[in-house]
Amino acid sequence: QVQLVESGGGLVQAGGSLRLSCAASGRTFSSYAMGWFRQAPGKEREFVAVISWSGGSTVYADSVKGRFTISRDNAKNTVYLQMNSLKPEDTAVYYCAASTIIAVAVYDYDYWGQGTQVTVSS
Repeated sequence: QVQLVESGGGLVQAGGSLRLSCAASGRTFSSYAMGWFRQAPGKEREFVAVISWSGGSTVYADSVKGRFTISRDNAKNTVYLQMNSLKPEDTAVYYCAASTIIAVAVYDYDYWGQGTQVTVSS
């Protein structure tokens, strides 16, 4: 079992930045690939980024490539999502999740956090 708790969401103006954190507890954090997803009102949950267990491999959604950076600190059992040049369309609840594989599909993730709200004003 892995417990995930996100933090760092908030309200920011377009063009601004936020850094999300996801703290993990339970089973060995470094055994899991960690992903970030987001869900806007009335829309399906969508993939944002994923990082391998070692941090050596990352994958990003085209919509965030070049603006968002995923990273992890296995010593602190934490994964981060640095979000720069934010746009109103980035507004959503952001979730972190753990998977045994590097994946982009929601159904490939075994554990989920409760989410943190990010709102970008125009």
